[in-house]
Amino acid sequence: MGGTRHCFLSPATARRTSCTVTELFAMNLRAMRRDRAAKIGPERFLAERVFEDCLDRIDLMKRRFERALLIGCLDPEWPIRLRSVASEVEAKDPGPSLAFQARGEPIIEDAWDAPPDAFDLVVAIGTLDTVNDLPLALRLIFRSMRSDGLFIGALSGGDTLRQLRFAMRAADRILGAAAPHVHPRIEASALSPLLTNAGFVQPVVDVERVQVSYPSLERLVRDLRAMGATNILNSRSPPLTRAQLRAAARAFTDSGDGSRTTETFEILHFAAWSPHKRMTPR
Repeated sequence: MGGTRHCFLSPATARRTSCTVTELFAMNLRAMRRDRAAKIGPERFLAERVFEDCLDRIDLMKRRFERALLIGCLDPEWPIRLRSVASEVEAKDPGPSLAFQARGEPIIEDAWDAPPDAFDLVVAIGTLDTVNDLPLALRLIFRSMRSDGLFIGALSGGDTLRQLRFAMRAADRILGAAAPHVHPRIEASALSPLLTNAGFVQPVVDVERVQVSYPSLERLVRDLRAMGATNILNSRSPPLTRAQLRAAARAFTDSGDGSRTTETFEILHFAAWSPHKRMTPR
């Protein structure tokens, strides 16, 4: 079962002051899942779509940034491409192998030593939906940013994998009990207030629903493994029995046209700014 984190959060330093956070996700397993994806050859079609969108949006601003931080790096070429808009780029990823390939360092976004006022651009691609304390992660990112810095990126939204969730409910009916198979995800309406509460201004959140058709549940799960996006819940259920697998596969197929089933990936694109920060004595 998942434990609880007792945390203490100071607005000035973005460190813990008081609260209790349930640790939904196993951070060591998240790192292993991402490194497995790196080993088998990561599936990047969604991540690449998001990264390209971020580059396009940044490019429209006609501004060159001095120092950028890239969080989440399924492609080791991304830091190089980000240098088209930033003079220096530092890369971090929850998976040690992915971080190494990008010549960066591993990160747990709600538990890293964020250097104050270090970056004027932070790009976060597809990892913030699997941190245990998202408000703290956002505050730490805010702490690391300079005045008038841009925070931009994307994460998975609440409408993601609706057909997989339906298939898992069919599997649960075989044993007569519900079990956690799919991650809880943030709703679009909650993201903007979270950014504001972390200290950012002018937050913008756009919702994109990407639909991908699959011939089978097995093929969807294979893609999720290659994305590093399978179950990392601390309280995850045991492996499905053969009967459960058959029920899930049948439910997934029945949701489509008999030959292919369309799955939904909801992407929450966001952008926000770091305002002028009042200088404090060091």
